Amino acid sequence: MAFGQPAGPPASKQQLNELLELLIAAGHTDFRDARGPMQFNQRQAAGRFTRQEADDFIDQLRAEAEFDEAIASVSEPVSPKPTPQRLTAHQKTAKSLPDSVLAAELQSRGWIVVEP
Repeated sequence: MAFGQPAGPPASKQQLNELLELLIAAGHTDFRDARGPMQFNQRQAAGRFTRQEADDFIDQLRAEAEFDEAIASVSEPVSPKPTPQRLTAHQKTAKSLPDSVLAAELQSRGWIVVEP
């Protein structure tokens, strides 16, 4: 095998089209544009792949797309459930009183009470 020659049969036209579609979906314009991010060599940047190389890159791009979809589907992180506050005896008593009684008590102490 000569230097720079592929180590297997060339990729099919269908594989190349699928690879190009996945690259475009990932934000690249063509094989040459994806050379750095995808770590293509010069031969691959020209659009010449072996069948195995094309399959490997197709699998890689599909996995990245699935990961991105999974991340996008998570709308908000799940927050832990708030721990219930323990009420003191005075707070329990105040909660059990009607609003009118609480308002009257606050007014007798000089507070101004307004309904919400």
